[in-house]
Amino acid sequence: MRAPVLRVEGLEATYGPMQVLYGIDFSVYHQEIVVVLGANGAGKTTTLRSISGMIETKGLIEFKQEEIGNLRPSEIVRRGVAHVPQGRGTFPELTVQENLRVGAFIRVDKDVSADIDACYQNYPILYERRTQMAGSLSGGEQQMLAVSRALMSRPQLLLMDEPSLGLAPKIVEDLFERLVAINTEYGTTMLIVEQNAQLALSIANRGYVLESGSISVQGTAENLVKNDAIRRAYLGA
Repeated sequence: MRAPVLRVEGLEATYGPMQVLYGIDFSVYHQEIVVVLGANGAGKTTTLRSISGMIETKGLIEFKQEEIGNLRPSEIVRRGVAHVPQGRGTFPELTVQENLRVGAFIRVDKDVSADIDACYQNYPILYERRTQMAGSLSGGEQQMLAVSRALMSRPQLLLMDEPSLGLAPKIVEDLFERLVAINTEYGTTMLIVEQNAQLALSIANRGYVLESGSISVQGTAENLVKNDAIRRAYLGA
């Protein structure tokens, strides 16, 4: 069998005395889009923060068959993992173009400017706003910038935390269409935490459901959509 791009086993995480994750196991394979569903407080954000090295954890976090659980966040980015946090996480006092250049901080090649141009082709509105401060952008524009900035590191694995949060339905639809295009065009593997289960499952290969820090259900996106419990809890059916 092919090895997963990301393999997590026995992952535990705590915030002070409060345990949030209880020994979860999951994997993500090359070029997959995998979604993590769950209610608020289930541990979804903590899962992504654990992978990107933002909190201390116990258990195995393996990226491309290399343990990364003991690395600093900057080193994890250098390995090929980019994280778009909840709330976008742009630098509001930098311009759009400066944000994109910050996203390429690990790179020493000569193609950074060409990749910035590619970001502008993906999201022409960012080109129009390129000299504006990121903090002056709309929520949708900031999310476009956050995704573009993450792609500037040329990641093999893109982590996204609630990309639809606070955005209008049309903007969300366009954003998810672009994520599918990125996955197809660049072969970028994605792990997406999302509360809009219907939309997330519509673009995903597989999914996991977190409940109180443990994985309760997993399967293909098609099977999760057909699961009566999932439909009642997350799809409004």
